[in-house]
Amino acid sequence: MKFVDEATIDIAAGHGGAGCVSFRREKFIPFGGPNGGDGGRGGSVWAVADRNINTLIDYRYARRHDARNGEPGRGSDQFGAAGPDIELRMPVGTIIRNAETDETMVELLEHGQKTLLAKGGDGGFGNLHFKTSTNRSPRQKTPGWPGEAFKLQLELRVLADVGLLGMPNAGKSTFIAAISNARPKIADYPFTTLHPNLGVVRIGPERSFVVADIPGLIEGASEGAGLGHQFLRHLQRTRLLLHIVDAAPFDEGVDPVVQARAIVAELKKYDPALHAKPRWLVFNKLDMVPVDEREKRVKDYVRRLRWKGPVFAISALAREGMKPLLDAIYEHVAQFQREPPPPDQRFEAMDV
Repeated sequence: MKFVDEATIDIAAGHGGAGCVSFRREKFIPFGGPNGGDGGRGGSVWAVADRNINTLIDYRYARRHDARNGEPGRGSDQFGAAGPDIELRMPVGTIIRNAETDETMVELLEHGQKTLLAKGGDGGFGNLHFKTSTNRSPRQKTPGWPGEAFKLQLELRVLADVGLLGMPNAGKSTFIAAISNARPKIADYPFTTLHPNLGVVRIGPERSFVVADIPGLIEGASEGAGLGHQFLRHLQRTRLLLHIVDAAPFDEGVDPVVQARAIVAELKKYDPALHAKPRWLVFNKLDMVPVDEREKRVKDYVRRLRWKGPVFAISALAREGMKPLLDAIYEHVAQFQREPPPPDQRFEAMDV
């Protein structure tokens, strides 16, 4: 399925039905009086969060969503029927903005969350409402009120506990496939991942967390280079960033330390709040490094990076060193899982 995380749609609630001017006319009742009913309420437009939907692709092709108008009132004291409401089901994590004012209307953060986007217009009054002791045959009525209409900008930010960062071909897809049931495309060339992947990691009964993998970043990503810049927004709600570094690059001229610094610089340019999130350093592909050189190589990288945070050395392909890393991740994210923070919460920065 094509992954779509942005869409623009037009919505319009239904107009209220007009009131009716009518009089009771029956045999032997010459002065029956007014009996014009009210118009029906117009249908409203609601947004509903659905965890079974993963992308906004439905709204890329269906851009217009109109609720039906209310029916007009009729004689014999009959009120018009209300227009049915429509529900727009969207992925959990969708941000809905007014495209004209750029104001955030709602963020769908929980499954089943239902929010009114556009209210239907109220129905007009029939002449039944205007009768008085001095006006026994009123001929007044009111039209229905118009429904609300908006142009909306939809943006999806996936909800995950842990986000994976790294250069292309650093082994992020192999890592998420090793720890979860996610099955992203894995190949020996850069930019294998073209859209975010989510995986649920279970390390025991009632012990789990969600990992998000985005396309690899390259230098200049914050200005639009490569693919990863299009999906950096999906890391803004994570609790922890794992910086995956290729400890054994194919090209001997590639320095993992230089690449790691480039990633950190791109994060800071894109969003200082994202740069301020906790980040752990994970050296991958140790199975390609001789056993007697692994510890020395990792210590050299850490020293040159002047890294002060947690460091892990693993081989995602060989499943080596995974358990200590997963246990540490769960202990970190478990403290946040019970009560989610507001979207604008900031974390302390870690210097690199």
